[in-house]
Amino acid sequence: MKKIIIIDGGPRKNFNTASMLQSFAEGAASVSDQIEVKTVRLYGLDYKGCISCLACKLKDKASNVCKFKDALTPVLEDVATADGLVLGSPNYFGEVTGQMRAFLERLAFPWLSYNDYSITAPKRMPVVLVETQNGSPMGNNCNGYGTMEGPIARALGEPERLFAHNTYQVKDYSRYELAGFSEEAKRRYRDEHWQNDLQQARDAGRRMAETILK
Repeated sequence: MKKIIIIDGGPRKNFNTASMLQSFAEGAASVSDQIEVKTVRLYGLDYKGCISCLACKLKDKASNVCKFKDALTPVLEDVATADGLVLGSPNYFGEVTGQMRAFLERLAFPWLSYNDYSITAPKRMPVVLVETQNGSPMGNNCNGYGTMEGPIARALGEPERLFAHNTYQVKDYSRYELAGFSEEAKRRYRDEHWQNDLQQARDAGRRMAETILK
């Protein structure tokens, strides 16, 4: 049985990022019943970012999986043996959420050798980075994964990137101080693009599943 791990770094269970990742999961699962698709919601876990204990770099005990024990430990162990990885997050102030950043620290720091500065993951695999943001494609096409994308690419392989732009922020704009946004314009953009965004996520799920099964 092949395994794809989806890491949901968004705080809302049923909104933009979660919907994109659900569509990806549906696309992957549609390819074969020989693929297990598992989604992990980071906001449902109690964990920390890297605490610089350096347990992953002890002499004769070095590990490329984080050794600090908390709720994130089984997730990191799952990723180490997975056949595909999906990372999804909204962009907050141009970056992924704090929970996703903390996860990426714990995931990637053990890959880095301080002997020769090589970066080695337990296993190479296809990776997809999913980002949702309320900025427009023209004005705010920022890379929320930032400096972390380099280690991911070196250790796992060049990732595919999926964007959903100009996303709806809330269901009822009248309840919030959001006068800087036009709800009508956002609704129009969503009506024109959202289903296509979800379809792109489904297609990416199918592609990853097909790649894994080759």
